[in-house]
Amino acid sequence: MGGMQRPPKRPPGRARPQGPAPQAPRRPRFEEAAEAPRGRRGPPSRFQEAEAPPPRGRRAAGPAPMEAEGPAPPRPGAGAGSGAFWLYGEHTVASAIRNPRRKTRRLLVTEDAEKSLRAALNRPWRLPPERIERQRFGTFLTEDAVHQGVALLVEPLEPVALEDAIAASDGPVLLLDQVTDPRNVGAILRSAAAFGAACVVLQDRHAPPETGALARAASGALDIVPVVREVNLSRAIASLQKSGFWVMGLTGDASRSLAQARPRDRRVALVLGAEDTGLRRLQRETCDELVRLPITPAMESLNVAAAAAVALYEVIRDA
Repeated sequence: MGGMQRPPKRPPGRARPQGPAPQAPRRPRFEEAAEAPRGRRGPPSRFQEAEAPPPRGRRAAGPAPMEAEGPAPPRPGAGAGSGAFWLYGEHTVASAIRNPRRKTRRLLVTEDAEKSLRAALNRPWRLPPERIERQRFGTFLTEDAVHQGVALLVEPLEPVALEDAIAASDGPVLLLDQVTDPRNVGAILRSAAAFGAACVVLQDRHAPPETGALARAASGALDIVPVVREVNLSRAIASLQKSGFWVMGLTGDASRSLAQARPRDRRVALVLGAEDTGLRRLQRETCDELVRLPITPAMESLNVAAAAAVALYEVIRDA
């Protein structure tokens, strides 16, 4: 028959032809770190971890990590409202515990600090202390916080009305015109407590909030001297004037000194400005009188916290 014939079948058992097998093209080096196909895990490359995490529900082999003794220190704000913050230092914490207006949440102490705090308060407190080691304070306080082994998680104090503050005390009033440094404000509060000020008035938008640094600088005075926050400082000055106060603004270019101008027949309010700008125009115009502290020509001005301390002393001297 004519036409094409089929090739003969390969006899059974006959070996395939010998010869080099064709090689797949080599993958570029940057593809070596590609993941293995889903469902199987390839060998780890130098770009990958050599060990996979253990399956869920099983513990990896090896010794378990050591757990610290005592309660875990909470993060700032834990267990309280969003505005909660840490107070630290023995005087600051003791003053906050004594203050019935202060809402406390957690008290962390070392063994020695608890003994010292109990001796300072000389009375029991409602909040049970939690013992922790000294080195653990660094997990929730800043590195420069001088905590003395005690920290208290608190809520900010409720606002105080100006009329309530001046009715509760016959002391002088301090008004701070855009003093924003928390350490200066804290030092001013400390002087206000020492010299019997009725309150310290801050402008709401240009003053520091309650913080651990401010409270530490105040050394307990944050829970002693009422802090009044006002939206409009000149309006607060006018309110004090209606209540019978003589309001004096401190400035370096005044003609009379505070000692010369201090009245003896009425209460006094002092207005202090920020160190860089001093009193603003509206506050200068609203005050009853501008006065100065007599300092030598060697220095142009005083730090605002130092000026507040000197002025308060002058106001209450021989009163």
